[in-house]
Amino acid sequence: MKKLIPPFLFLICIIIMLALRNLFVFKEIIQEPFNYIGIVFLIFGFLMTVVVRKGFEKINTEIHTFKVPGKLVSTGLFKYSRNPIYLGFTISLFGLWVLLGTVLPIIGCLLFIVITNNYYIPFEERIMEQTFGDEYKKYKSKVRKWI
Repeated sequence: MKKLIPPFLFLICIIIMLALRNLFVFKEIIQEPFNYIGIVFLIFGFLMTVVVRKGFEKINTEIHTFKVPGKLVSTGLFKYSRNPIYLGFTISLFGLWVLLGTVLPIIGCLLFIVITNNYYIPFEERIMEQTFGDEYKKYKSKVRKWI
């Protein structure tokens, strides 16, 4: 699974959502023009990920899930969430689901949450604890995993 980095999982979930929307339209639950509110969530989530990525570049630390980070980031969006990139991806997927307006595409959003929460985050937290020790544990005790 180390080859499936989170941005690729995000793209796979988008493809799943689009496929489900186009192949199995059971019931439209959010009709036009109300479904367009999803665009706001899509953009907001995407901007969250961009802001965090730029912050990582600015302080010159590792963003890649499977590499050891050089610095513990606890500023910016990390004051509110230990995983703002995953949160941003999830908000974007939620926005896509709203935009698509049908029930089944939520499966892609839920798939992302389940894999992220049960695989990526625990993996990263083990690395963070090994790398930063008590400093990370203290941060972890103050800031929630998602929101």
